[in-house]
Amino acid sequence: MSEPRIRALALCVFHHQGKILVNQFVDADTQQTLFRPLGGGIDFGEHSARAIVREVQEELGQSINHLRLIGTLESLFTFAGKPGHEIVQVYDARFDDPSLYQRAHLDARESDGAPFVARWHDSRSFSEGTPLVPQGLGELLKNAGLLD
Repeated sequence: MSEPRIRALALCVFHHQGKILVNQFVDADTQQTLFRPLGGGIDFGEHSARAIVREVQEELGQSINHLRLIGTLESLFTFAGKPGHEIVQVYDARFDDPSLYQRAHLDARESDGAPFVARWHDSRSFSEGTPLVPQGLGELLKNAGLLD
């Protein structure tokens, strides 16, 4: 059994007309629906901004620009019955391809090849029962003017 560790994570918020692009998934243990922006782990020796560029390329096959750090969150949570601890760098960026903002959803792939669909959601999609994660992200985005 591996020792618990703190994971360094970078997430990117793409926003358009009051909506943000998120992946919807379900905690298999609690059956709770969760929403999270795109992104992933920061590799050792990799700057978090570079991790965002890499993750978006891997997940969507898209390039981005105007990358800016919005803030940092510390997330303590339980997922699938296991405790987690993440330090999360949250970025805002724009897609190089403006047509992506007109699509209702974007087909994507996890690093293990598993497919997922990223969709545009406004703040009404998120609640205590169906939260935007990590905790504190909604407030950070509202303070930055990226979510109503």
